[in-house]
Amino acid sequence: MRKLISVLLTVMITLTGYSATISGIIKEKNGAVLPFSSLLVKGTTKGVSANSKGFYSIQLEPGEYLLVCQFIGYRSIEKKIRVSKADQVVDFELENQQYNLKEVVVTNGGEDPAYAIIRKTIEKRVEHLKEIKKFQCEVYIKGQMQLRSFPKSIFGRKVDFEDGDTSKRKMIFLSETVAKYSVLEPGKEKVEVVSTKVSGRSGAFGLSDPQIISFYENNISVGENLNPRGFISPIANGALNFYRYKFEGTFYENGREVSRIKVIPRRAYEPLFSGYINIIENEWRIQSLDLILVKLQQMQLLDTLRIQQLYVPSGNVWVIKNQVIYPSGKVLGFDFFGNFVQVYDKFDMDPKFKPKFFDHTILKFSDSSNKKSNAYWDSIRPLPLLTEEVRDYKKKDSLEQVRKDPRYLDSLDKKRNKFKLSGLLFNGQSFTKRKRKESISFNSLLSTLNYNTVEGGVVNLSASYRRRFDSGIDGRKFLSINPDIRYGFANKHLNPSVSIGYNFGKKYLQSFSLAGGRKIYQFNNAGSISERINSISTLAYKSNHLKIYEADFFRVGYSTGMGNGLIISANFQFQDRQPLENLADPVNWKNPNNKEYTPNYPTDLTNVNMPRNQASVFTVGVTWRPGADYIEFPGRKIGLGSKFPTFTAAITKGINGFLGSDVDYTKWRLGVSDELDLKLAGKFNYNINAGGFFDAAKTFIPDYQHYLGNQTILASRELNSFQLAPYYKYSNTASFTIAAHAEYHLNGLLSNKIPGFKKFNWFFVTGVNVLHVANGTDYYETLFGIENILKVIRIDFVQGFEKGGGRPSGFRVSLPFF
Repeated sequence: MRKLISVLLTVMITLTGYSATISGIIKEKNGAVLPFSSLLVKGTTKGVSANSKGFYSIQLEPGEYLLVCQFIGYRSIEKKIRVSKADQVVDFELENQQYNLKEVVVTNGGEDPAYAIIRKTIEKRVEHLKEIKKFQCEVYIKGQMQLRSFPKSIFGRKVDFEDGDTSKRKMIFLSETVAKYSVLEPGKEKVEVVSTKVSGRSGAFGLSDPQIISFYENNISVGENLNPRGFISPIANGALNFYRYKFEGTFYENGREVSRIKVIPRRAYEPLFSGYINIIENEWRIQSLDLILVKLQQMQLLDTLRIQQLYVPSGNVWVIKNQVIYPSGKVLGFDFFGNFVQVYDKFDMDPKFKPKFFDHTILKFSDSSNKKSNAYWDSIRPLPLLTEEVRDYKKKDSLEQVRKDPRYLDSLDKKRNKFKLSGLLFNGQSFTKRKRKESISFNSLLSTLNYNTVEGGVVNLSASYRRRFDSGIDGRKFLSINPDIRYGFANKHLNPSVSIGYNFGKKYLQSFSLAGGRKIYQFNNAGSISERINSISTLAYKSNHLKIYEADFFRVGYSTGMGNGLIISANFQFQDRQPLENLADPVNWKNPNNKEYTPNYPTDLTNVNMPRNQASVFTVGVTWRPGADYIEFPGRKIGLGSKFPTFTAAITKGINGFLGSDVDYTKWRLGVSDELDLKLAGKFNYNINAGGFFDAAKTFIPDYQHYLGNQTILASRELNSFQLAPYYKYSNTASFTIAAHAEYHLNGLLSNKIPGFKKFNWFFVTGVNVLHVANGTDYYETLFGIENILKVIRIDFVQGFEKGGGRPSGFRVSLPFF
């Protein structure tokens, strides 16, 4: 008896452990394949998707199954199969869905029956959005991007993929991921990556964050920067104000009547979808959809974006089974297209989560997730690879091995490290030693040349040496050395300095810095004006805004992440400050109205130059963004931000007597900033800083509390500066000050309603800058502007309000690279 039981158990284990492969082609009746069709085992959520060539493959244990094949817009087919030991080929041919038009009488000017269906679906929207309280499932994610064509060169540099392939059609990105996806309402999610791979990058981590685009939300966010306002769902609360609908008939799926509704935007230049959405009658939920975004609907960066979704029943609720996103576009001559597939399986609608399972790590990669074998991937992927994807993996994996060969690295360095005159003059030059993970770069000669009234012509030669000590996802552990040599041709002062930085830390980033030498500082050490802008204003308009002094210095600093969005930093700096005077006869290109250059010190604060002084200054600071989320890679974490504001605090002490220091003061600063996404209403950003001096027994102008002003047409840093204020007029040592900056970016709201203007896709922006100082000095600015001009330009009109009654005003232009 014991032997018989043993034999029976062996047979049972053998049978249950064996599975056969069922594969085939899914196409329509006329022979065209149906890409990313869905194949399900009826009565379960188990299934696979076909690839873009219509080929599917699924492994099933012995037994009888009813396979259901589906594709949006086609009639589903069921096939009963018996699985044994042998693999089988089971093809499917789907017919176009036949829609039964109900007998509906529509009078002249009457309403299409689609509107009644949509209204009922909108009424049920919140219920369906919140009906699934928790679940856990497995998700397979595959993304690929390809080029149809690309230019021979861009910005004067040859486009070379270094793959030995001269064809214009290229696979530029391919990755796969399998992950466990856990959700607990309200708002808790966690993705645990089981396996991931990127073609040609064996140590990399692929796209791994499942993005279920829920059209039950009023506002739909798709990707990054496609539209800063998001897009309006066809079943949003106010959708009937934005869309027209057309009833195209009904069909039956899983014994349920489904209505097919055509979605049509009412207006161009609104963030709207077009296409089809299928609604289950009486339940008023989404069964599937096929929607498209185009540039005419305020989509940026891409030409088109297509979204397909299929939902399946799981118990009393419906869950997403497939989601496919097809982006395409043309930018700077690069004609690209791709697809991003997500296949959901093995749903557990009542998972038992351990205490503290949901923490601030929302995406976690296991140690071995990017080390799986090809055999493993062949056994688990729910849709077969395309021929070109198999070819890309083989080709790039081989190229990766070649590129690790020291001889190849040497040859590549030799090719890339050639001296170029254009690099020396305009673009800068870099030299790399890949075997040692070293690089050194030099700024272009053009960028090093400037002019001011103190030094005359200035050349500021700088280099950057970098050595990486790991090959992690963010190259966290590295050493950088940055020597700098500055020479004034007129005053003949040489100012050499060097700064050294070392980044390290496994779990959280840490950094150590050391610097020393002789350097030119602005009286506002944060930099009131860029040297290039000052050179132009000095030579062309005789406006020498740059006010500088010279200092022998050394500085040491350290910062570390502490988790939960907390960063602590500390630094000490010593400066031996020496005043500098204007040249006797500075150069100028023209002399408007016999204008005189101003002295080389802030005349708003003093009528004499700063005396020589020494300053030993210690600062400790904290930056905290509570509720910060993280991605956890093996051995390290990377912050993702938070829904809460960022808080900052710092204390700075001028230490009298230490190393001969003359200064004696203590000042403080508290700050809060955030960017609030208002969805269709735009975005509201603010930055508020309060500060002051606890004591100011002995200070010099560099120790003051300064604010970034601006006296040129080129805008200074938004949300951190006053666009019309003189550079040093409001600098102070008061016990309390507060500076607040706020901007409201409408991101197409209102501007998309103006005939003619809306075609440009330019956006309105408004803002206010406020300064209050305890001694009674107040200053305000309001602004109105237009941004997104050629995607990168912004023009503002700014009106200032001074306490004494002054009303400065002017235009400010924001340009890239300034």
